[in-house]
Amino acid sequence: MNAPSNPDVPARRRSFTPAQKLKYLSEYETACETGQGGAFLRREGLYSSLISEWRKQRDAGLLEGKRPGAAVGRPNAAQAENARLKAQLRRAEKERDTAEAALEIMGKLHALLEQISESADTEKRPGTR
Repeated sequence: MNAPSNPDVPARRRSFTPAQKLKYLSEYETACETGQGGAFLRREGLYSSLISEWRKQRDAGLLEGKRPGAAVGRPNAAQAENARLKAQLRRAEKERDTAEAALEIMGKLHALLEQISESADTEKRPGTR
């Protein structure tokens, strides 16, 4: 257990390097794939608002190529627009992938229904009833 803190001394804020932010983002997104995103945040002592801010920074290209300890500011207007467009592209690609999967399933279902229909037709012919 942690030693009791002195209430007269303010707690020091944690700071994260760009590399740490990218690492936490990657681990969080992996945890979310298995439904463990909240548990990851609790375990690491992070807030979802930090993850959101770091995503914006990553998508705007502010975290790439930074040296450890380098300050990462807010994105300028062009970087923010770039991040918004990248997010829109990711959503559109996800929708496209979903539509492609649905079309593939529908094609297989159509083929199966044709096969069932053909076998039902051949079974009816001998007895013709």
